[in-house]
Amino acid sequence: MCVDYTSLNKACPKNPFPLPHIDQIVDSTAGCETLSFLDAYSGYHQIKMKESDQLATSFITPFGMFCYVTMPFGFKNTRATYQRCILQVFGDLIGRKVEAYIDDIVVKSKKANGLVADLDETFDASGLRESD
Repeated sequence: MCVDYTSLNKACPKNPFPLPHIDQIVDSTAGCETLSFLDAYSGYHQIKMKESDQLATSFITPFGMFCYVTMPFGFKNTRATYQRCILQVFGDLIGRKVEAYIDDIVVKSKKANGLVADLDETFDASGLRESD
């Protein structure tokens, strides 16, 4: 689904939340024996929108009128909102064992034999671990 939100983006104030610098993320992996890359590509659609904002996302299809109830890709502030969410989810792991640029996440392990423990800690922090 592709909806043009150009007019809506012009009307919205910019969220000044900074995105990390890619070169700093790459530099932070120096000296790590293993890197595990995670792509949280559908994570945008997990962030619920305020009900009062949902109507602004409405679009018409041959099957009727619809609106988003979760944050769609394409809003001016989607990247900043998602980056803020990722930083909150991983908390103190950011910079230590995890680096994140929007939906691209790297789990960095200083020693190869620590990879499983680092991934365990990352998945525990993210809430992605399935219940036993």
